[in-house]
Amino acid sequence: MAYIDGFVAPAPAANRDAYRRFAAEAAALFKEYGATRVVETWGDDVPDGKVTDFKGAVKAEDGEVIVFSWVEYPDKATRDAAGKKMMEDPRMETLGDMPFDGKRMIYGGFEVVLDKGPGGAMGYVDGAIQAVPTANKRAYADMNDVMTDVIRECGATRIVDGWGDHVPDGKITDYRSAVKATDEVTVTFSWIEWPSKAARDAGWAKVMADPRMHRSPEGMPFDPQRRVYGGFDPLLDA
Repeated sequence: MAYIDGFVAPAPAANRDAYRRFAAEAAALFKEYGATRVVETWGDDVPDGKVTDFKGAVKAEDGEVIVFSWVEYPDKATRDAAGKKMMEDPRMETLGDMPFDGKRMIYGGFEVVLDKGPGGAMGYVDGAIQAVPTANKRAYADMNDVMTDVIRECGATRIVDGWGDHVPDGKITDYRSAVKATDEVTVTFSWIEWPSKAARDAGWAKVMADPRMHRSPEGMPFDPQRRVYGGFDPLLDA
């Protein structure tokens, strides 16, 4: 089963180019360790939420942008081996100063439970994290089967959903606090790839008009008020 490491971090808006350079150097090492793809995206349409949002998830400050990124591996064993190599590789220490606050970065490992679409040239990304009652995993998967088909019909090129497997607690920030998770829930990490922002905006208008997408909040297998989401520009796709 495919596996992903998902990351969310705050970065000064002025550090965009420095972040891209840093990420490109790190991506080369991840690929050497066995990763099949490394993606970094830069916050573009990241709204404030009433209960949760990306800015609150990483305690973003004025002048900071949200970075949403992931590393794809063919399986968990490859990912675990990569983590060990990373800790032992002296080249990791030569990457230089991080152009973001690593102490506020949230990260975790996720089993890929849904991967639909061929992908291709990626011009825009919708990213999301949410808290799903663990007992609702089957209902959540069934809902996603329907919703992802609609979203792909409306122009998305690929949709991936990861089920939390190794989501550690952090001292300052972490995924569970980001979605106000309780003991009985699992955190998910997902994204939607679009060919462009224009295609994404037009696609969502069609999605929201589709009756298959509408159900009462009581019928959802998770709490939509704690869903964290936003739109991102691709910064690196290795």
